Amino acid sequence: MMSEYKISIESQPDSKQVDFVDKQLHQFNINKIGDYQYTPLFLLLRDSKEKVVGGLEGFIGLGWLHIGTLWIAEELRGDGYGKALLLAAEQEAVNRGCLNVYVFTYSFQAPEFYQHLGYEVFGELEDFPPGHRRYFLKKSLQKNLS
Repeated sequence: MMSEYKISIESQPDSKQVDFVDKQLHQFNINKIGDYQYTPLFLLLRDSKEKVVGGLEGFIGLGWLHIGTLWIAEELRGDGYGKALLLAAEQEAVNRGCLNVYVFTYSFQAPEFYQHLGYEVFGELEDFPPGHRRYFLKKSLQKNLS
């Protein structure tokens, strides 16, 4: 390593510098795989008074749906609303050309929920957070294509 370069650790970096680094990586990726965009996907579950009681947040890109957040109000869990949100998101992903979906979840959250709906574990981290596991799951959406 050459001595004219130094590493700085910054907890509040300048946003222009962060954008610069992000754009450099994005350009590198474009040169390898062509231009691509990530499109947000957000589904809400509302009660009769329009109060939000659940939701799914993710993004679509490179032929994949990534589920970032899936939450249902505690009093509604087990009533099929999580499944309905997930299946609606999967169908929307298929409509937008996705072939696959992936999600990360913790052992104290819902790995069995996803597995019951056809997701398979492709990786896990032990003690993340300590005393728990983080699971990485995926599912093919190709059978949903119609």
